[in-house]
Amino acid sequence: MISDLFLQELKNNSDIEQVVSSYVRLRRRGRISTGLCPFHSEKSPSFTVYPDNQSFFCFGCGAGGDIITFIRRIENLEYVEAVKFLAERAGMAMPEDVGDDRAARLKVRVFELNRTLARYYHDLLKQPSGRTGLDYLHARGLSNQTIIRFGLGFAPNGWDLTARYLRGKGFTDEEMVTAAVAARNSRGGLYDQFRNRVVFPIIDLRGNVIGFGGRVMGSDSGPKYLNSGDTPVFKKSRNLFALNFAKASKRKGLLLCEGYMDVIAVHQAGFDNAVATLGTALTGEQARLIAQYTDQVTIAYDSDGAGQTATRRAVGLLAETGVKIRVLTMSGAKDPDEYIKTFGAERFSLLIENASNATEFEIAKLRQRYPVETADGKVSFLREFVKLMTGVSNPIERDVYIAKTASELEVDKTAITTQLNYELKRAARKGKRREASELKVYSEARGPTYGAVDLQRSRNIKYALAEDKLLAILMKNPDYYRHIAGQIQIGDFVTDRNRELAQVLFDRLENGQSVELTMLSAVLSIDQMGIAAELLNSISGMAFDPADADAYIETILSYREQKSQDEVAAMSDDDLMAYITSLASKKNRGTKN
Repeated sequence: MISDLFLQELKNNSDIEQVVSSYVRLRRRGRISTGLCPFHSEKSPSFTVYPDNQSFFCFGCGAGGDIITFIRRIENLEYVEAVKFLAERAGMAMPEDVGDDRAARLKVRVFELNRTLARYYHDLLKQPSGRTGLDYLHARGLSNQTIIRFGLGFAPNGWDLTARYLRGKGFTDEEMVTAAVAARNSRGGLYDQFRNRVVFPIIDLRGNVIGFGGRVMGSDSGPKYLNSGDTPVFKKSRNLFALNFAKASKRKGLLLCEGYMDVIAVHQAGFDNAVATLGTALTGEQARLIAQYTDQVTIAYDSDGAGQTATRRAVGLLAETGVKIRVLTMSGAKDPDEYIKTFGAERFSLLIENASNATEFEIAKLRQRYPVETADGKVSFLREFVKLMTGVSNPIERDVYIAKTASELEVDKTAITTQLNYELKRAARKGKRREASELKVYSEARGPTYGAVDLQRSRNIKYALAEDKLLAILMKNPDYYRHIAGQIQIGDFVTDRNRELAQVLFDRLENGQSVELTMLSAVLSIDQMGIAAELLNSISGMAFDPADADAYIETILSYREQKSQDEVAAMSDDDLMAYITSLASKKNRGTKN
């Protein structure tokens, strides 16, 4: 275990605002800072940092906790790894007696396996057995320098050649399966996932090889491109190919491409700010990752139908993060790699400079869809154009597009503006109704995951809210523990989520340990840390005395006296009279108080 003394020093040397602001654009508002949550998609900031108690909480998704919890979430690390990450950042030496848990040790082994395998694949390019892969890369125009820079390699054409090599290096079959570089057949034996493929190592922001992509050679069966499955160190939806290079580029913004070869070719041509998704369409997590490193993205997807569909999806996701979006329109080539080979790097640079913004891209697509030369086409175009304008938040930008479109189509600008104002009002009413509905669900029934209704909590909301306040008081006033523990036991808590949190708090306080969030992060799950942060910050700036705790305890204990309709119906006359008398007595006491 890591000592509380070390954790306290780590907290003192790791200001949560400074750490979070390297991932999230924060805006100071009085004593708190707010920004767009990096853990879910949102347009209005609901992510809040509380410098006074060094915590964070998102009112949209329920993510919350201390600085260690934030690093665990944002970097996908286990607890000890997150502490080490922060300790290195703060220039602190980790205690020598800290032992990694099994999950952390397994991640270390997967990293080692991936690094070993990447070297093996790369070395094979120099062997006769890898000649097919090297010839392919050269035919695609890649230089040996580029091949070395990206660590490209070749997976041999055999069922278990890689597995046998890794066994010889001391890796177990289970570690290979966990790393998703091998799989089991129906007889329990291992076979290689990557066979007869050019291999692209996927490297994270800290220089670790976290996965692989492979392009098949020849006419072998199977997908043209194969990517690593999710592992303890790799999630396709959370990573971007070549971001480890692009984040250090001197060029402005990031260039978002579709695939590995596009990115590598673009880098070789001098555009080292290019990145790509990993065999999937852009995800919300990847869009938020992009927003952590730039405020401008140029989308350079393929010019075919699938590429344009992917572009529209990417525009929508990136717009939610607040980054400035531009879109390349390529003529005479299907992708950046082909464009550079056909027209050269200088023409590609001019193409980037003259890229249209996302709104111009959408307007151009509408013009292609509707024949504005006809009356019906013009009406259909303007109907969609007005809907598009409702998503443009800047009124000056909206006015420019409306004026330009009205002039081009010879339509009265006032008519477009009138229709737009109507659509804006309707959207605002719809948004208010949605927010009111979401707020009702949040206040009455949301559980620790913020994704599904906690039925136990919603059915016992009166007692759950009393438990919330009691636990918050206890975290803020640990000196009240003896007073509180003398009146209520763990079994008296009505809801499971609060009973579990109470157990941790009571155990630590009974043993004289701290219940600060930084200390709790070692024993609570990530979801429980969100609950604890929410409860603690819900009473920020408020003062409570033991009598307040007594009132909440009385409410919680009153749950035991509640009888269901079936229980009341089954009572004898004497029991029923006694039950009614006790309820009347409690009511009278409440009135006098």
